[in-house]
Amino acid sequence: MNKKPYYITTAIAYASGVPHIGNTYEIVLADSIARFKRQQGYDVFFQTGTDEHGQKIEQKAAAKGIEPKAYVDDIAGKIKDICDHLNVTYDKFIRTTDDYHVVQMQKIFRRLYEQGDIYKSTYEGMYCTPCESFWTESQLKDGKCPDCGREVHPASEEAYFLRASKYAPRLIEHINSHPEFIQPVSRKNEMMNNFLLPGLQDLCVSRTSVKWGIPVDFDDKHTIFVWMDALTNYITGIGYDADGNKNDMYAKFWPADLHLIGKDIIRFHTIYWPIWLMALGEPLPKQVFGHPWLLQGGEKMSKSKGNVIYADDLISLFGVDAVRYFVLHEMPFDNDGIITWELVVERTNSDLANTLGNLVNRTVSMTNKYFGGIVTGTGVSEAVDDDLKAVVTGTRDRVAAKMDDLRVADAITEIFALFKRCNKYIDETMPWALAKDESKADRLKEVLYNLTEAITIGASLLQSFLPETAEKIAAQLNTNLRSYEESATFGLYPNGNKVTDQPEILFARLDFKEIEPKIAEIQAKQKAEYEAELAATGEKPEAPAKEEKEEAAPIDIEAKAEIAYDDFAKLQLQVGIIRECREVPKSKKLLCSQVQVGSKMLQIVSGIKKDYSPEDMVGKRVVVLTNLKPATLAGIRSEGMLLCAEDADGTLSLLVPEKDMPAGAEIS
Repeated sequence: MNKKPYYITTAIAYASGVPHIGNTYEIVLADSIARFKRQQGYDVFFQTGTDEHGQKIEQKAAAKGIEPKAYVDDIAGKIKDICDHLNVTYDKFIRTTDDYHVVQMQKIFRRLYEQGDIYKSTYEGMYCTPCESFWTESQLKDGKCPDCGREVHPASEEAYFLRASKYAPRLIEHINSHPEFIQPVSRKNEMMNNFLLPGLQDLCVSRTSVKWGIPVDFDDKHTIFVWMDALTNYITGIGYDADGNKNDMYAKFWPADLHLIGKDIIRFHTIYWPIWLMALGEPLPKQVFGHPWLLQGGEKMSKSKGNVIYADDLISLFGVDAVRYFVLHEMPFDNDGIITWELVVERTNSDLANTLGNLVNRTVSMTNKYFGGIVTGTGVSEAVDDDLKAVVTGTRDRVAAKMDDLRVADAITEIFALFKRCNKYIDETMPWALAKDESKADRLKEVLYNLTEAITIGASLLQSFLPETAEKIAAQLNTNLRSYEESATFGLYPNGNKVTDQPEILFARLDFKEIEPKIAEIQAKQKAEYEAELAATGEKPEAPAKEEKEEAAPIDIEAKAEIAYDDFAKLQLQVGIIRECREVPKSKKLLCSQVQVGSKMLQIVSGIKKDYSPEDMVGKRVVVLTNLKPATLAGIRSEGMLLCAEDADGTLSLLVPEKDMPAGAEIS
């Protein structure tokens, strides 16, 4: 039977320098999705690579006194090494300096020019060199680049333009008729409201002032705009040919199932790239997901701040899978995540060492201690076994549902819920107590069999996210990781099989004080390298970004009567996830939301329409008062209350949990 194809891409890394963990996170996220799709039986093609042209690279190479090609060869090699060190299973690593890509890029440009979708004119506007982006005065934010906040400079030169305005109505219709195209929904709203609906301008797609780029082959004064060069890799890498001679691979995998990119480059991927494809007569990608940023202690990483964290430094201190776990599990779906050295230590200890590592070690050790390592199912079961088995066998489908929605952090949470259930099962069955009673030997064997089987299934589901750890667990249990189909079936562990007699510590507990000196060494080295780079290039340190908005003045409200703790304890507050939301007809204030709290769905009517649209609401994690007496508002039953804060101007802000807590989590 032919497998269903699945094509996933990352944004190719800009080869002006080695990416930090905030950039590298994307490749690990894509790898986990690609691995899971393979596990489900898809024929996956996973492409990543490097974007190697543009003014910034031209300047960096000149500062080093080397040719741009030599510069990008070095950086591309380092980026590829990072992917390999993080155990990323890409199928192709494309470089925009690859000969076949250059040839196709020139053919595409000529074709669009000859059919009238590219024309020559003069560009006058503002240009951001780090972002390689043009802006109009009205698009600037405080006179600076709206993407990166850096200085822009006037640019005026002869250029070729893409007739983006010609295709804008068609793109708007596509976005409206394909709600899954841009995710999360907040990114779609941003593109529609800020760029498409106000009127899209034609895009400058060539430069005469930049020499390090792909030449326009019929006008060699011009090089092709780096963004169009970079975006086109998604089709040239799988065999697109502008002359119409597309190969079988292109026919099989295009359109892409998923472009996984950072939220800061969503504009090019959801506006100009689709228009580029429309002009070529090619189908659009099925989905573009703009993931949030990974911030260092709440701030964007930059060398000038001295807060950059690199993947290889993290790996040297914590190991590959601990790094993969942190960046995958700690990134919310649509809000920025936070990384600090302290947080990585904390998560390694609490989740990896305690919840997972300790579980595996205890199970293998008890099996060796009580039965010489032999695992035997006896069928001597109790009611508590049924609950364990229900959790374990249901985990696969819960993980799959989360992965279908690209909620990777939630998928990992489901797997660790399985491991936590196993730890609870140990406390419930107390194997050490059973071992003291010879008449309970068969019951003890069954308990250890159930634990071994549950861990095997958990490890099998974990392999897309922590592949090395999953294999280590399987080795300690002396078994193979299960297929996707087998991962929902309990009882496949071979009866009479023997676990290893030398259990390995999967994740050692860490003391932050012990690794703090190593972190200081890493930071000192980075600072010295940055200062040397500034000295070599003559660049000035990056100016600290201004705060976008001054902190609001504090508000004093009229105090209410003091209450006792027992009064507060009557309130049942839980985390809810808004699954659906709609406007209440004929109401200027009300929205009606379907909110998942645990396994239940509550219908809640809220007067927040002036501050939130239904699209804004869907997918949010919110704080819900769940034991409020139901009421009828505008003829609609409301079964709870969403908690909000209100400022002096009456603006409402939903209260949301800082971390990606599961639906139903109690707030106390």
